Amino acid sequence: MTKQKTSTYDASQIQVLEGLEPVRKRPGMYIGSTGYEGVHHLIKEIADNGIDEAIAGYAKAIEVVLLADGGVKITDDGRGIPVDMHPKTGKSTLETVLTVLHAGGKFGGGGYKVSSGLHGVGSSVVNALSSKLIAEVYKDGKIYRQEYQIGAPQHSLQVAGKTTKTGTSITFYPDPSIFESVDFDYQWVLDYLRHQAYLTKGVKLTAEDERSGEKHGFYFEGGIKSYVRHLNIGKDVIDEDIFYVEKTVEDNLIEIAVQYNDGFVETVKAFANNVFNADGGSHLVGFRAALTRVINDYARKAGLLKEKEENLSGDDVREGLTAIVSVKLPDPQFEGQTKGKLGNPEIRRHVEQVMGEYLSYYLEEHPAIAKKIIGKALLAARARKAARAARESVIRKGALDGLTLPGKLADCSNKDPRESELYIVEGDSAGGSAKSGRDSRTQAILPLRGKVLNVERARLDKMLNNNELVSLIKALGVGIDEQFNMEGLRYHRIIIMTDADVDGSHISTLLMTFFFRYMRPIVENGHLYLAKPPLYLLKAGGSKKYYAYSDEDRDAIIEQLIGERKKETSPKVEGDDRLKQAGISLLQRYKGLGEMDAEQLWDTTMNPENRVLVQVKIEDVEKADAIFSKLMGEEVELRKAFIQTRAKFVNAEDLDI
Repeated sequence: MTKQKTSTYDASQIQVLEGLEPVRKRPGMYIGSTGYEGVHHLIKEIADNGIDEAIAGYAKAIEVVLLADGGVKITDDGRGIPVDMHPKTGKSTLETVLTVLHAGGKFGGGGYKVSSGLHGVGSSVVNALSSKLIAEVYKDGKIYRQEYQIGAPQHSLQVAGKTTKTGTSITFYPDPSIFESVDFDYQWVLDYLRHQAYLTKGVKLTAEDERSGEKHGFYFEGGIKSYVRHLNIGKDVIDEDIFYVEKTVEDNLIEIAVQYNDGFVETVKAFANNVFNADGGSHLVGFRAALTRVINDYARKAGLLKEKEENLSGDDVREGLTAIVSVKLPDPQFEGQTKGKLGNPEIRRHVEQVMGEYLSYYLEEHPAIAKKIIGKALLAARARKAARAARESVIRKGALDGLTLPGKLADCSNKDPRESELYIVEGDSAGGSAKSGRDSRTQAILPLRGKVLNVERARLDKMLNNNELVSLIKALGVGIDEQFNMEGLRYHRIIIMTDADVDGSHISTLLMTFFFRYMRPIVENGHLYLAKPPLYLLKAGGSKKYYAYSDEDRDAIIEQLIGERKKETSPKVEGDDRLKQAGISLLQRYKGLGEMDAEQLWDTTMNPENRVLVQVKIEDVEKADAIFSKLMGEEVELRKAFIQTRAKFVNAEDLDI
């Protein structure tokens, strides 16, 4: 990485904008929320300061330790926060950084040319929202120390000893009166540090959890090349070689890594100053423009694209693409508080220039890889045309325009999507029971016959020839592919209801693959659910019915009934005798939804007062992508290994073979 060093780092480079008072009154304005994301954001705010030191070329190691007493200790080996007297505040610079909002080295004072902290409020916000914070700075052969409570210093800056190292260590304890929970998730720390290690090559990041004794380290000499390789795990790549370029243009560092796999999904992640830009921005626009132009130019020049053939589209050249676009720039202009989109117009030009120039060289020097990339894009173009024809065909039949709903759909009478829900039901038998037992005002039923197409292994043209999926697309009302529009969603709860057996799980997985690959916003906005039908029906005392959703539920019901009948005086019994002691006349294990009549299906799985629904969420897109690739892709060995490593978590009595 190009080092972007400045000559000095002292009080003159710390700019002060305003006071700290608003933070505790409105914490959500500064950290997003006071829930899970907010409390973990505190770690990011402090650790990002160490990352900025690493980007600037001063730090080589950053450590995050979850302490046994509930605190977090974050240490870097950078220059150390300045401790000299600040000319504007009259306090030490360390105290200024920790107690004054908008005080930091990221406002043009020369402390950093590049930083991830756009607003520079991180350290002071963490201090304000912590019941206790301890700051130690290792600088000039001394250890400087100061302790704070709820943002207020408890003593002046002290010299606590001597040292030969440099850097900063911040230990803080989130205020339990502010946050819903102050229990940190070690997995979150691992995921955050792993990403930062990929994006800051040559820097060692260490995580430790004193509560469990776990410790992990991350170090990637390859940086974003290693990141691309990680994203393509479990996928067949068209070539092991990874295109990579790193170049500084003016004060902007541009780093790009690209590798194609044989799948149909594009995975491109854009970052600015190590901040993930979920909505892309100017750097992504420049990357895509250069990619499409260079591949078309090469294809024409090499005779792979005939004169009469139209140019490959952006979608064609990005099918199966895995890429990281990382830029580091002095003055990032983000859109929105989440920094989801980069707005700097000049970075588009720089990225397009660098990508275009170096990709052209790469294709010229690697003709075999170029031929594979263009061959894949040509296949994608043919499939796109076939998909367009298929889409137009089904539109002509009224299948995707929402004007004609599928005949098998039993729609609800309510037209307000917020109050409407769609049950996707396995099998015509269960579908019939569901139609009879439902609340027809708010609940729609769509029965599916058999197992739907595995879209992980199929392009859009093949998918649009699958009757079951076309019926589903049509019922949802959002369209597909380039026509997808969330505003057309007809139901705000989409519930997958399948049998509680292996086939049912497979069908659920196939449907979740479809939603993840082609309708991800439905999942991201919390509209997708899994119904959890009961495993057992227990009858006792003549007319009493009990439903158990797991073996544990079943055993708890039996113990409860024994207790009610015998109080606590009955001797302990085993096996079938326990059923007699409980007065159970019937214990039925449901094998499928079709075994339930309409009343039972309503009582157990569809009645909002009784039912159990599991909301499908995407906590980590990369992990979800990898799991779908493993479970639903072509690589049998990867799927076999996945199953074998998790076999120990399955009870033999739960297997339904």
